[in-house]
Amino acid sequence: MGLDIRLPIGLMFTLVGVLLAGYGLISPREIYDAHSLGINVNLLWGGVLVVFGALMLFSALRGRKPGAPQP
Repeated sequence: MGLDIRLPIGLMFTLVGVLLAGYGLISPREIYDAHSLGINVNLLWGGVLVVFGALMLFSALRGRKPGAPQP
């Protein structure tokens, strides 16, 4: 059975990360000054989610190569 959960997880995290980082880029700066010590938390964690999603997608696509061992 060739079920690989890394592909949908990678797509989900990448999509949510892009949306969160995009909101962090367009949101007003004042909300971060008042609530999170001036740190743009949405942009920061959006970037983390994009990186994690990209790593999951990379590992899923790498695992699909014909030379890779199958469990």
